[in-house]
Amino acid sequence: MSDPWLTIIGIGEDGVAGLSAASQAALAAAEVIMGPQRHLDLVVNNPLSTSVPAGTDLIPWPVPFADGIAILASLRGQRVAVLASGDPFWFGAGSVIARSFGPDEWTARPGPSCFSLAAARLGWPLENTACLGLHAAPMARMRPHLARGVRLIVTLRDGDAVPALGNYLDTQGFGDSILHVMEHLGGPQDRLTQQRADTITGTFEHPLCAAVEVAGDGPALTSASGQADDTFQSDGQITKRPVRAITLSTLAPKPGEHLWDIGGGSGSIALEWLLAHPSTTANTVEPRADRAARIAQNALDLGLDHRLTVIEGAAPDALAGLKEAHAIFIGGGLSKPVLDAAVANPARIVVNAVTLEGEALLSAAQAIHGGDLMRIALGHAAPLGPKRGWASAYPVVQWSLER
Repeated sequence: MSDPWLTIIGIGEDGVAGLSAASQAALAAAEVIMGPQRHLDLVVNNPLSTSVPAGTDLIPWPVPFADGIAILASLRGQRVAVLASGDPFWFGAGSVIARSFGPDEWTARPGPSCFSLAAARLGWPLENTACLGLHAAPMARMRPHLARGVRLIVTLRDGDAVPALGNYLDTQGFGDSILHVMEHLGGPQDRLTQQRADTITGTFEHPLCAAVEVAGDGPALTSASGQADDTFQSDGQITKRPVRAITLSTLAPKPGEHLWDIGGGSGSIALEWLLAHPSTTANTVEPRADRAARIAQNALDLGLDHRLTVIEGAAPDALAGLKEAHAIFIGGGLSKPVLDAAVANPARIVVNAVTLEGEALLSAAQAIHGGDLMRIALGHAAPLGPKRGWASAYPVVQWSLER
């Protein structure tokens, strides 16, 4: 096997001086160095001038980022070094480059990530700190992590994103949080600013990241299934919390699995599926446009929009072409054609019905295909004259089939 022609090098704000001997050797041997202009400047304007021989081609990585892959591919046959920030495989360019080329074409020399540098600066245990990339993602990606006492380290797009971060935390009820804003971390212009989220002021310069000590009385999401009903916007078409908790337990989401949520309503089942693990994904199928839009907004509010695809349409026709499911939930629009389409799929199935017609369909399905049939009957204490009594909700019949 020939030596890789491409070396991905993680570089920090301390420039060439902070690189390992192996990374400096790769730079010295490169015929072409490609990277963002800021990184090229760190290489050119450095005291270790022998690291980059005269005549080495320097190619700025273009914007948008994807355009650079074709340029990089055209350099095959030359010895190329690509510069990226810190650890290129932690919210960086490394994974995009790696999947674009064969494993024998590239090697990597990562540097310390901004997360490692920030944790070291503050003395935080990195294994107990949530690390998020917000440089190209909405602030709502933090929502599942927001709870008093939690620590986060987040990358940010630019200096303007710092007050946006403070404002987001404040609007979520966590304005008491302490922000540790770190600019040019690890370099000669390193600067640390500490302020409350609800009073953050000043100007900040890219590159930067922020560490957050979450404080305040904002609502935190639970770690178990069965979020409060008001976590989700709805028009009343929502699987209520106790039944939702039972349903999620029966669906039993596992890392990396994909769900079809048929008859999404508010999207609560699919969204709780996504909250179960950061690698789960889902499709929600909803025929009403207003509800489909509401599901999309709920996903955005909870920072889960990148893992949920909302399909506006009616099952079973709307199921054509969807990503293969590991589990299927039917909560609305139950009919024999929809149920038959689900049974024809190899995924495990959970169906909730509240009507006599739906119950009959599930009873017949259980008789033919097996599985478990369960009746969920719940009551809540309510005034009964001068005293109290039980007010019963409509019972839910649940059929589940494990494959």
